[in-house]
Amino acid sequence: MEFTDRRDAGRELAARLHHLAGQRPLVLGLPRGGVVVAGPVAEALGGELDIIGVRKLGVPGDPELALGAIAEGGTVVANPDVLRHRRLGRDDLDRAAAEAFPELDRTVARLRRGRPPVPLDGRCVIVVDDGIATGATTRAALHSVAARGARLLTLAIPVAPADVLEELSSAADRTVCPNPRVWMRAVGNWYRDFRPVSDEEVMALLHPQHA
Repeated sequence: MEFTDRRDAGRELAARLHHLAGQRPLVLGLPRGGVVVAGPVAEALGGELDIIGVRKLGVPGDPELALGAIAEGGTVVANPDVLRHRRLGRDDLDRAAAEAFPELDRTVARLRRGRPPVPLDGRCVIVVDDGIATGATTRAALHSVAARGARLLTLAIPVAPADVLEELSSAADRTVCPNPRVWMRAVGNWYRDFRPVSDEEVMALLHPQHA
C-alpha cells in the first residue's frame, strides 16, 4: 500500500481506529512527520492532539546509527544490538541521554508554545508516527506514555518492518499498521509526497487558533 501523503496515511489509520471514537482519545504524534499523520486521526475520532517528545541517541562518531532513544518524562531506552556490536555500555548510553535531554526539552517547549503536556493518566492514548525504521524512538515513546498512566495504549503506524512491529507490540495494548513489510525500504518510499515537515507546520496543527 502506497500513501499519497502523510494526511492520506492518517485517514487510513483513522478508518481502522473508528472503534475508539467514543473514548475521546488523546492522539500523540512523534515530531515532526508523525504529527501530520496524527492530525486526521484526532479529527476523525473527535480526539485531542498533542506531541510526544522523542530524540534518537546516535552512536558517538556515527550519529545516524541509533544507540538508543529518549522521550519526555525521563525515559531512556537502549538498542542492545548496537551497544554490543560497538562495545559500548550503559554509561555511554546515560552520557548521551544526559546531553540530549536539554535539547529535547527545548524543542518540546517550543512546539507546545510553552503550554504543559496534556495529562495522560487514565486516558485512551494513540501514539502515531509516519513510519518506523529501527523502532528506537517509537519504543521510547511507548514506554514514556505507559509510565505516565495511560489506560489504553494503541500504536498506529502506516508502514513498518514486520519484525520491529512485532517487537513493539508488547509495549502497547493494540497495534495498528496497514502496511507491515517483511522487506522494508526507506519509509519515504511508501509515500508519493514525503516532503520534510517544519516546526511551523507542527505548531499550526497543535495551535490552530494561532495559525
